Amino acid sequence: SYYNLTNQMHYCSNVIQELVQFQRCDLHRLDEGPSVQTVLSREDGLRYYRTMQTMRRMELRADQLYKQKIIRGFFHLYDGQEACAVGIEAGISPMDHLITAYRAHGYTYTRGVLQSISGRRGGVAKGKGGFMHMYAKNFYGGNGIVGAQVRFPLGAGVALACQYQGKNEVSVTLYGDGAANQGQIFESFNMAALWKLPCIFICENNKYGMGTSVERASASTDYYKKGDYIPGLRVDGMDVLSMREATRFAADYCRSGKGPILMELQTYRYHGHCMSDPGVSYRTREEIQEAGSKSDPITMLKDCMIRRNMASLEEIKDIDAEVRKEIEEAAQFATSDPEPPLEDLCKHIFYNDAPLEVRGTHPWMRLKSIS
Repeated sequence: SYYNLTNQMHYCSNVIQELVQFQRCDLHRLDEGPSVQTVLSREDGLRYYRTMQTMRRMELRADQLYKQKIIRGFFHLYDGQEACAVGIEAGISPMDHLITAYRAHGYTYTRGVLQSISGRRGGVAKGKGGFMHMYAKNFYGGNGIVGAQVRFPLGAGVALACQYQGKNEVSVTLYGDGAANQGQIFESFNMAALWKLPCIFICENNKYGMGTSVERASASTDYYKKGDYIPGLRVDGMDVLSMREATRFAADYCRSGKGPILMELQTYRYHGHCMSDPGVSYRTREEIQEAGSKSDPITMLKDCMIRRNMASLEEIKDIDAEVRKEIEEAAQFATSDPEPPLEDLCKHIFYNDAPLEVRGTHPWMRLKSIS
């Protein structure tokens, strides 16, 4: 662990806050980067732990539901990368904007819209869309076309809207290492730099694009330097505190009017690329186990807090039990809630429009579309 005790304050039997240190970021075209130390409060630490543990349990339970054929279609799990989503959200405001690719479950959870993955009527998309069809205020979903969420008018376009409307907000635009060499990414970099848009381009480098390692796919694996004329930093994506401070630094940079910045998050996915990928044909089981044992983001934060008396093992176990119960209740709802009926198929095609008839699967069947 990169955490190092430098100061502590006692409240009852627990430390209420502590100054901790972590790994320095690698920098590109920056004279100085994020601080290598920050104050972690007991309250924040427990909240980060609960959120990451909820994501982890959620993904493991979703894996089971998929194998039971309750969840269908393309499905990309986020376990192993929890510190990225939690650290990013901790470093920005809920009023800031976020758009990501299809490995979106962490962000749909932090933005409060993770429902519908089992295609049931009670979900936010009323059972007619999966995890790539969830949106909320200032959250523009997980996008299925590789790299498309970065370009205009999406990720970079949202940054243009922030600038045009004079809002002190940033656009957090995420993509994976597999998309990092696409032309549309570099087109977006160019326009964002020309117009000095408040955009944080974030590459979640989990070491593998589908089944191909970054070394086999990219002539340069320094993704934080790929913006060339755009400053960049490479962050330990397995450390939630390093993630938080780096994101704060990047957001402050954008808000100051200096233009876009690029972040590369060094992280790791435990599952395969998607549920059809066992994830062990291009890497060994030993590699996955080593990543989980040496740099797991949840274990690192838990050990940090227990070792420094910021939380007890009993508290952690209580949180784990509460999370397991919450996830199991959600899974029960996901399996017991009814699927949408056929007559709902054509509803909500148009927004705020008069009802109209829509032709169904054959010319004689008519369905009603209601806004």
